[in-house]
Amino acid sequence: MIEKLRAIWRRRGQMAMVDAYFRSSLYLLPWLPVLMGVAPVMSQTGGSPLAVTLAGVAMGLNLAQGALAVPLLNRALNRYLERGATPRTLLFVSGVLALVAEIALWTLLTVEGAADKDSVSAVALAIGATLTPFFMAHSLVVSKRKFLAALAGSAAASMALLFPLTGSWLGSLGMACLLLFAGIWSFVLARPTGWLLGVIWKLDAARGTETRLAVAEERLRFGRDLHDVMGRNLAVIALKSELAVQLARRERPEAVEQMVEVQRIAQESQREVREVVRGYRKADLQAELAGARSILRAAGVDCRIEGEEGAQLPPEVESALGWVVREGTTNVLRHAVEVRRCAVRTRIDPHRSVLVMTMENDGVTSPPDGSAAGSLPGSGLKGLRERLSPLGGSLTSGPVPNGFFRLTVELPVGAAGG
Repeated sequence: MIEKLRAIWRRRGQMAMVDAYFRSSLYLLPWLPVLMGVAPVMSQTGGSPLAVTLAGVAMGLNLAQGALAVPLLNRALNRYLERGATPRTLLFVSGVLALVAEIALWTLLTVEGAADKDSVSAVALAIGATLTPFFMAHSLVVSKRKFLAALAGSAAASMALLFPLTGSWLGSLGMACLLLFAGIWSFVLARPTGWLLGVIWKLDAARGTETRLAVAEERLRFGRDLHDVMGRNLAVIALKSELAVQLARRERPEAVEQMVEVQRIAQESQREVREVVRGYRKADLQAELAGARSILRAAGVDCRIEGEEGAQLPPEVESALGWVVREGTTNVLRHAVEVRRCAVRTRIDPHRSVLVMTMENDGVTSPPDGSAAGSLPGSGLKGLRERLSPLGGSLTSGPVPNGFFRLTVELPVGAAGG
């Protein structure tokens, strides 16, 4: 049996274990005032049958109150955590039990069995302990202001009611203070427990959200890398295939060379896709610049590369700039149908302490945001901005007055390695 209970406990999640621990601790708290506050009254009755009966009634009601506290506090905690409705019926029953027990204890004060000083102290302690389970549940289902206001009102009402019965302001004030102490004690026991449970569950939810965001970010990275890798390669394959078709129609032997190149690019694309899946794909700036020059010249575009040949760039910066060259080349091939000239320039602006890369081309007929029919508008440029943002870089694109389309990337000199 014990092993079965252990197995059931181990199958629970870590958060469920913490929740069960806090709840079970809270369920045990109402029994402490019952056993330590109400039970001693039984030994202080003096043997009178009426006193013994009243003490027994109060003890039985408090035992029932302790048993009722388990479902009551459970639902009250769920209400505090916004996981369930207010347990009005159980709260009402708990209030009735507490009220009847209070009447029995107050009656006990007027009989012979509770006439001495020690008996009065024991009964007064029992009166405060009797209210604890109800106050604990009530503090969880209402706001702090409402609970404290109701507690202050109850203390004032009890003081006004007891003075005509006892004729003593001091005794009435003492009982009012006892009621206030019981309410605040219950509030301090129950409310922080609910608050801690709420914080723990929120942290668990935040951890789950962080996990989902990490998965979503990885999916975005994969989609961005796949777009950047396959975009240019597919554009080159389409360009060379079209060239091979034209050469084949003219029965030119160069068509075979173009198809061999298409085959090579397709095989290289397969390798790059595998590397993207593994998460190891890095764009090499010099390789991308050389590839852009070769591809654009093969498409009949005059491509010029100008820049800081001796600049030492960190790997992550080189990779980001490599992706910029790749995406810019892809856009030139896909969106500029009459391109004749293209220039890639890299320089360091000493006045602003930034590394600036510009890519210009003519013959643009599509919208400046890089959109094209059948594709997501600006998805490639958006991916580039995501890559540059962690490095403090920025990207702008659009037409310029001389009829060219310009893509500009700026990176702080610190990020660029000075």
